[in-house]
Amino acid sequence: MQHPAYRGRFAPSPTGPLHFGSLVAAVGSFVDARARGGEWLLRMEDLDPPREVPGAADDILRTLEEFGLHWDGEVVYQSRRQEAYRAALDQLEQSGLVYPCGCSRKEIQSSARVTETGGVYPGTCRNGLAPGRRPRAVRIRVSEVGMRFIDRLRGGIEEWLPQQVGDFVVKRADGLFAYQLAVVVDDATHGITDIVRGADLLDSTCRQIYLQQCLQFSTPRYLHLPLAANRRGEKLSKQTHAAAVNPAHATTLLREALAFLNQELPDQPDAATPEELLNWAVAHWNEDVIPRQQAIRLP
Repeated sequence: MQHPAYRGRFAPSPTGPLHFGSLVAAVGSFVDARARGGEWLLRMEDLDPPREVPGAADDILRTLEEFGLHWDGEVVYQSRRQEAYRAALDQLEQSGLVYPCGCSRKEIQSSARVTETGGVYPGTCRNGLAPGRRPRAVRIRVSEVGMRFIDRLRGGIEEWLPQQVGDFVVKRADGLFAYQLAVVVDDATHGITDIVRGADLLDSTCRQIYLQQCLQFSTPRYLHLPLAANRRGEKLSKQTHAAAVNPAHATTLLREALAFLNQELPDQPDAATPEELLNWAVAHWNEDVIPRQQAIRLP
């Protein structure tokens, strides 16, 4: 099947209802895709059952539809794609790129070197498990190479994985496949060409590109949007008690999301339908004026 030149996606996690921060990411990715004549797919990242809220996935889908954010094709659920992730891990194992790790989280925290992006795994199990240790997680060997990509908004981004991240987990100690592996496999499987998402995932991008190269996948284009933060400067999330968006105020909230991205707004009143407002946004989309900050505090 031939895909269009642009294929984008929105990939929420069902850990709670859609809040304003996730609405900004949805609107940004949707409008960018439509402005470029592309498809906009939807993937539910229900990969971590302990963190999921029952009914949240269906609630997110209903909310997106009520906001006029209609996706192409069927919704992809990561919980149904375990075989694809297992096949990718098998490929990495056959290439000698992964190894079992027996370290506990406490041991890693006590011995890891801390950087701006978190703790750097010290490579304790890289050359084999110590006698009496049982395997827990599976890690990928990071080669001595710097990773670089061009973010459409922020320009060149560089990261030296060995010094800034270390060998990272691709299968967790609880048996679940890691987000980094799953997202790379899904984006490749569904032909994603452009990823527009929040800046909180900027630090994950070089790891994902490294996995793409190890699995011989193509690398999408990236655009990382500023995060919506509360008055304390915290990213809006379930943990910071972000309020759910109310579809009854869809046009008002869509205007606020577009204003957050510094986009031109129509003079029409808020009584316009969400679809009409989004059509305006598509016709006037300008990525060059999106703020380049990591986060923007809401009033």
